[in-house]
Amino acid sequence: MFAISTKTVYVCSDCGYQTMKWVGRCLNCEAWNTVNELDVDVSKKTKNASLKKKTPVKLHGIEAGKSDRIVTGINEFNRVMGGGIVKDSVTIVSAKPGAGKSTLLMQVADDIALQGLKVLYVSGEESESQIKARADRLFNRINNNIWVLSDTSMDNVLTSIQELDADLIIIDSIQTFVLEDFPGSRAGSPLQTMECAYNLVRVAKNPERARAVIMVGQMNKSDEIAGLRALEHLVDTVLIIEGENEEELRELSVLKNRFGSTWERGFFFMSERGMESIDNPSQFFMTRREKDDLVSGNALAVVKEGSRPIIAEIESLVSKTFLPYPSRVGDCLRREQLSTLISIIEQRGKISLFDKDIVLKTTGGLKFKEPAVNLAVMMSIISSFLNKPIPNNVVFIADVGLTGELKKVPSVEMRIKEVDRMGFRKAYIAEGVVERSINTNAVKIVELKGLQDVIRDLF
Repeated sequence: MFAISTKTVYVCSDCGYQTMKWVGRCLNCEAWNTVNELDVDVSKKTKNASLKKKTPVKLHGIEAGKSDRIVTGINEFNRVMGGGIVKDSVTIVSAKPGAGKSTLLMQVADDIALQGLKVLYVSGEESESQIKARADRLFNRINNNIWVLSDTSMDNVLTSIQELDADLIIIDSIQTFVLEDFPGSRAGSPLQTMECAYNLVRVAKNPERARAVIMVGQMNKSDEIAGLRALEHLVDTVLIIEGENEEELRELSVLKNRFGSTWERGFFFMSERGMESIDNPSQFFMTRREKDDLVSGNALAVVKEGSRPIIAEIESLVSKTFLPYPSRVGDCLRREQLSTLISIIEQRGKISLFDKDIVLKTTGGLKFKEPAVNLAVMMSIISSFLNKPIPNNVVFIADVGLTGELKKVPSVEMRIKEVDRMGFRKAYIAEGVVERSINTNAVKIVELKGLQDVIRDLF
């Protein structure tokens, strides 16, 4: 008698749900006509099941040091990753089309190759010549330690990894690859995507030969990684690149990191030579002016991006409106937040803005995500309305309540130290928020109670 090497199962092409009999409607996602017949190779599963069983080891006996990371020369990338790429880690990078995913990963590949490590760059979307054209645009000389494969077969990819013995594998993108074990499931389906990802995790976590894997994940219309949430749970690190195609600023944020903080943010400047790391964001996000070069309508705030404070410049333009409803334009913060701040200025600051158009922007295109910038935004608007400039050495670090009172913001001492490091002379904060003296070189801390107190002190 011959042993049966395959069995038939029915798999939903949308969610990956498996059943032993065909149904017209998936029992999991309730989609119609998505359940397809699939022949599974049982002999391979039996072979894998017979592999040597791993035994538990004591936790305190496991060695893990800083040498387990590959540190790149891209400082902002290292910051977000928690200090570098862990050698047996799996990372997924996602962004909107054109945000710079492939560009950044090609730069990472080049940097790793310069350290003498082997890099395999696999693309299921571009040909070898297209990848070469991008590399020629980014680098003056292409390193010999970078190998390229243009294929959608994950079986070929796994074979190439073993033959090349690569240290870093870049997959662009995971939704374009398929395994031959699942012929009835198309590329991009949850089943194929998850199975391909599982195989890459096994490659990375091999205790005999650790390898780092970075995957590109396509983004759907909801600005989330396409496919099942299980893909994000499977990997060690999830990175998101934010930024519009017409803008030069790119922000690299981390949603999950098993080897570092999830609060870190990295900033890049998109140029013809790729994504350039902004190592000193405080200098990038403000305009350097001479002491006597004063302009009305601009103010400086201190925002906290990740573990570091950044000084950012806000510019406002207040002008008389000729329309029944004045316009309120501010891409750097939410429209509701801007409307609230304008209402506080009118009611508590006694400044009439009902017939004024207000336009708000930030130097460098930074988006504000915390209320610590509220006082700076309001003083920028007031400065433009009064046509009176704010001195270039003044910074605002406070939230403003609906009562017009200045409110405490988190990490105020850290923000003050950044102001002092950058050489500013005065910082406005809420009254009584600093419980102990702060050692500063030259900055003067001005503690005030409300918005009107700040207006009187400045103007």
